[in-house]
Amino acid sequence: MATSNDIKNGTVLRIDGQLWTILEFQHVKPGKGGAFVRTKMKNVLSGKVVDKTFNAGTKVETANVDRRDFQYLYMDGADYVFMDNDTYDQITIPAEVVSDAANYLLEGQNVMVASNDGNPLYIELPASVVLEITYTEPGLQGDRSTGGTKPATLETGAEIQVPLFLEQGTKVKVDTRDGSYLGRVND
Repeated sequence: MATSNDIKNGTVLRIDGQLWTILEFQHVKPGKGGAFVRTKMKNVLSGKVVDKTFNAGTKVETANVDRRDFQYLYMDGADYVFMDNDTYDQITIPAEVVSDAANYLLEGQNVMVASNDGNPLYIELPASVVLEITYTEPGLQGDRSTGGTKPATLETGAEIQVPLFLEQGTKVKVDTRDGSYLGRVND
């Protein structure tokens, strides 16, 4: 147990049996009345973001979240198999937990797995990854101008928007948070 004064970004709270990560917090001390803490929280499992206010000194239950480095090995049916980089133990994580991270996951890639009481909660990818374009419409002469984009399918099966001049087989850097194109990568 902690108090609302101990809340920081990244703290995980257990509220009504659900886990919530603090995205933003602000301690407020108005001229009149008691101090309070205004927070923006994200539900760890559903991803829902809500605003919640705690009175100063209110008891809150913190949850212990263990973040460890794992390497993605392979898919087993609908589940994903990861290996702990320290102990070499393998764990199987269901597709619901991996969710959108699967769009940027390649075999052999290192990720952060957050777990609570041994149960995997979510996968944290690096901020950007390099992936190869496996299919896109061919570029035309004059497509070097700025502004235009077209859909491209990546080697993971995800589809993103890329500039018109990029072709099949090109390696690109992709932002894993929103799936945006960050640039071309030369081998």
